[in-house]
Formats: sequence, C-alpha cells, structure tokens
Amino acid sequence: MGIIKVLDKNTVDRIAAGEVIERPASIVKELVENSFDAGATDVTVEIEEGGVSLIRVTDNGRGIAEEDIPVAFLRHATSKIESSDDLFRIHTLGFRGEALSSIAAVSQVEMITKTPEAEYGGRYRVEGGREIALEKAGSPDGTSFYIRNLFYNTPARKKFLKTSMTEASHVQDILTKLALSHPEISLTFINNGRQKLRTSGSGKLDELMYQVFGKEAALNLLTVFKEEPGITIKGVIGKSELARSNRGMEYYFLNGRVFYNSVLTKAIEEAYKPYLVKHLYPVTVLYYEIDPSMIDINVHPSKMEARFGNQQEIFRYTLDAVSETLDSREMIPEVVTRTPGKSAKWEEKKAHEEKTPVTPITETPVQTEHYYKKSEVPTDAEQAREFYFDEMKKRVERYHESLKPREAAKEAEPRVFSKEPPIQEKPSIPEKPPIPEKPRTDLVGEQMELFGEKSESRILVKEARANYRIIGQLFDTYWLVEYEDKFLMIDQHAAHEKVLYERIRNRVKSEPVPSQMVAPPVILRLTIAQQELLNLYPELFAEMGFEIEEFGGDDYAVRGVPAILPSLAKKELLMEIMDQLESGLDRQNLTDTLREKLATIACKAAVKGRQRISREEMEALLDQLLLLENPYRCPHGRPTMIVMTKAEVEKNFKRIV
Repeated sequence: MGIIKVLDKNTVDRIAAGEVIERPASIVKELVENSFDAGATDVTVEIEEGGVSLIRVTDNGRGIAEEDIPVAFLRHATSKIESSDDLFRIHTLGFRGEALSSIAAVSQVEMITKTPEAEYGGRYRVEGGREIALEKAGSPDGTSFYIRNLFYNTPARKKFLKTSMTEASHVQDILTKLALSHPEISLTFINNGRQKLRTSGSGKLDELMYQVFGKEAALNLLTVFKEEPGITIKGVIGKSELARSNRGMEYYFLNGRVFYNSVLTKAIEEAYKPYLVKHLYPVTVLYYEIDPSMIDINVHPSKMEARFGNQQEIFRYTLDAVSETLDSREMIPEVVTRTPGKSAKWEEKKAHEEKTPVTPITETPVQTEHYYKKSEVPTDAEQAREFYFDEMKKRVERYHESLKPREAAKEAEPRVFSKEPPIQEKPSIPEKPPIPEKPRTDLVGEQMELFGEKSESRILVKEARANYRIIGQLFDTYWLVEYEDKFLMIDQHAAHEKVLYERIRNRVKSEPVPSQMVAPPVILRLTIAQQELLNLYPELFAEMGFEIEEFGGDDYAVRGVPAILPSLAKKELLMEIMDQLESGLDRQNLTDTLREKLATIACKAAVKGRQRISREEMEALLDQLLLLENPYRCPHGRPTMIVMTKAEVEKNFKRIV
C-alpha cells in the first residue's frame, strides 16, 4: 500500500498560511499593501491585544465588486497579474493572490466592501477557510477587514507568539515602513484604543519625517538625490549625531515597496565608514526607482527581499549617492524642517533670520592668573586639589551648555609661566624649588639591563611628583612638563578623560548610580518595544540612575538622570540601554556592559583641547593621574602623553652626535 497521499484542502491552506502569516504584523502588511494597490488615500489600522484578538484595517479605496468577493478569498486569485510574463514587470505591492486565503485559513474574517458605482456594499464572513455568510450591507466606499482570534484553529502556531506589546511593536514597525514608503497616503495606527502613528498623506518628505521620527531627528537629516537613466535614488540620510547601535533605522524602498537587500546595506555602511565609529549604524530613508524588468521581487513569500540583475552597478550607484551627500554636506544648504502649526509670518521671519549674516560668538579666554579668589580656595592641600578638579568639571559643563564655537587656534609658541609675585586674588601656592642639574658620572662596569628593564627611575609615580616642573602649555591643549632629563607633553583632554573614566567606573561598580532630578524633564518619544522594555526592567533603569514616568501618549518624562553624567548625555545613555536590550544582549552581562558604557559617556565631561585650564588645575590633574594603575592611555586607546629625553632634544639641535 502506498504511503504518499494528497493532502486535503484544509491542510494545504494552513500550510500555505504558515508561509505568509508569521504573526499579526504579517496580516497588517498584506492588508495595507492591498489598500495601497486599491488606490486608497486614507488607511486606518487598529489592533487589540497585539493583533491576536482583533485586527481592523479600513481604507477608502476602490473596494471589491460583489461578484468578486468569494473569488478574492481563493488561493492564487489576484487582479494584479494575468500571466507569468507579468512577474517581470510588477508595479503593484501584492500580486500572488495568497494573502486573503492565508489569513482566512487561520482566523475568523469579516470583510465589508463597496465600490463607488455600487448602491450597496457586501459583508463576507469566513472562518478557518470555510465560508459562513455573504450578504448585502450598507457601507461607505472602500474596504474594511476585521480579523479576529488569530491562530484559533492552530494552537501550535499561537503559542509561539510573543507578548501583546511585542507583537504590537512588530505591527508598529511594519506600519512605520509602510507609511514611509508612501508619503502621499495618510496612515493611522491605533493600539488598544490609543493612537500611535498618524501621517498626513501630504506627500511632503520633510513633514513625513517630522511625523514619524520627531523634530530632533528631522532637523538632522540630509537630502539625497541622484538620477541616471533607468535608476533614481532620493530620500534622506542622517547625520552622524543620529547614529544607532543597530540597523533598526535603515529603511529602503524599491518602487514604493518595503524591501531588504544586503548589497544596499553594505554600500550605505561603506559610505558612512569615515563618519561613524565602529558598531554604529546610520539612519537612512532611501527611495529607489528602478526598471521593474531589472528586479526579481518574487524571492520570498513575504516579498521583503529583492534581487537585482546588476547588483554591482546598484552597489556602486548607492555608494556614490550617499558618499557625495556626506562629502559635500558643507556645500549643501541646510534643510530646515518646517514645524507644523507655524504661521506663514513665522516662516518668513525664520527665513529672513537665516539669510542675515550672524557675527560668530567666540569664547573669551580667561587669564590663568585670575581664575579664583583667594577666599574660594581651601587651605588644605588635598581639598585644594579637589577644588581645582571640580572647577574644571563645572567649566566643561558650561562649555557644553553654551554651544559656542571653540576658540580660534592660538599662537604655536608655548605659554611660559613667569615667576611673578602672587596676585591678591590668586591663592598663594609655594613655588617648587628648581631642580638642580644632576652631576654626570661615568659608570664603569655597568650591569646589563635584563629584558628591557630600565635602570633609571620611573616617571609616573607619586615619589617623582615633587620633581615635576610645568613649564607651559602648547596650543591650549598640551602641557609641557620637565622631569630630570626628560620632557613630557600631556594631552589635557586624554588625561582628564582617563581620570574621570576610572573614577566613574570604580564608583558604578561598587554602588548604585545616584540620580539627579532635572527641570524641566527630558521628554522622549518611545516605541511600543521600548515601552515594554521599561516595564520589563524597571530595576535596571533605576539602578542606572534614571527616573522615568509616562507623560501622555508615547511620550515619557525623564525626571531623574545619572548624577555623574554631563548635561549633554541626559538621554544618550538611556537610548543606548534601549538599543542594547532590543538587540537581545544577554541579561546576565547587560549590567556590566551598561556600567562600562555609563563611564565612557560620562567621560564627555572631560576638558577639551583648546579649552584653557589654569596651572593649578593641571597640577591637580597630574596628582589624580598618578593614582591610576594605567595612566598611559585614555579609554579609547589614545596616549595621554609622550616623552622625549634630553639627549634626543640635544641631538636635534646638533649639540651632540
């Protein structure tokens, strides 16, 4: 007896549905794409319980004629193509005719539809692929789908679904992509009665970016446009400030279709290499218009992938388009996103201000001899060092808040500190005695050095600190220090950054991060996935020093931030935590990773190059540097100092040969 059997229709339909319907987001994608193909200009998607209990998709498109309603739910029934030749010139989003039959096979479906020329609409109900009813119904032009109890007849599939918030986040993600793919269509997303997304459908790309990503992102986007016969690339790409730690903000659209192609991903990231540090990814919204005969979109049941007949050409074209935009961004006029709701008078005033030349504001250098009043400096030496260290931190924070351009480059000659009598406003600090020149002795029978071990004394030890002599500062960045027969150049930023990093890292490893209240609070717009992370890991955010509460809609108010962070990083670490959690980082190792990240971000409080600090502050910084186990390199691997011997200097002056 043979063992090969032909499967029954019900089983075949469920297997086919498994290829197309992975989760509620799959249904939303198929139905919304059908709405787009039907000429809709307004589409509303509403879900409950992540889309498992209900998905409602309503549009104002052409609708389906009464006689076509039952046919539309048959497998491979479509109005998009007529023969296999049409597969190579597809202009629509849906074309396989599998969507409705697959959805109906695993859920309870009700469809109400009406064409403009019909007097009445039709209501059609299907459950598990079985027709229940077809009747007339009053309805506006367009189509409404009600998908209830997804996977009710396939419990094995249902148990693999995630939480309601996770499934809702997948729906929001696909709707964001669909909204971006068609700026001319208004799309609304409602989750459990709350509106999560709304686009105007005006067709204006700047307005769409504002509505989807918010004001801050919209103001940091650069316009891309490149056109040649057979291919056009247009859209926007983000400045380096918008870079993310994952690829979640890389969007590509091919002839109006959401798609993925690894060749384009590589091309774009290759173009961004000179502008982004490792493991950061750009924000991109790029629209490709390519001859359909050069594309194979029929690669995967979800139609999310595409192959090109000329992949290398597309790679080079994409690379050039993005590189040209990034390389010439100084020459491209700044794109000012128009804020919705502003009056024409305000727009005119804003345009006038942008055309009016503005005199640059430069930071007035502070004379190093007049930083402090004598009464302000503690008399205790240790407390005085901490005072100077704190003053540097305050000045750096003021520097970040001012957002003023850095002071122009100073003269190349070192600033030499003359031995002047102490000024009344300056603390009286005993001057170190000059270092006597060591007598030169000729050693006879000197012992051989073993394994490179040096016989001379070490430089970066507390015992040698008393013999340091600061002789000046070069380019307002590098401090010149003489020690015995050696000459050191210390990078003030790298050194300060290293000290801050070690201080903060040791602190956050041993105790919870203290929180500092901020007023006004920092308002963030979070996705559904990010909101779920807040609910899943409240103790983690609290441990990191964040105090976050709902502010209304998708907005959250950050009222407390880590006290050790500079003002510019109030939300940078929070978004980094979100990205790390979303990327699936192992929960056991997450805390250590984030503590390290906290210390790295906090290092942005370090004094910058060309930002003057006083001699007393440098003395305090040297004292702190000597307390570290490894003071030689900053957290990013750059050297904190370089050294040159007296002999090397004399060789360059030809005093010795």
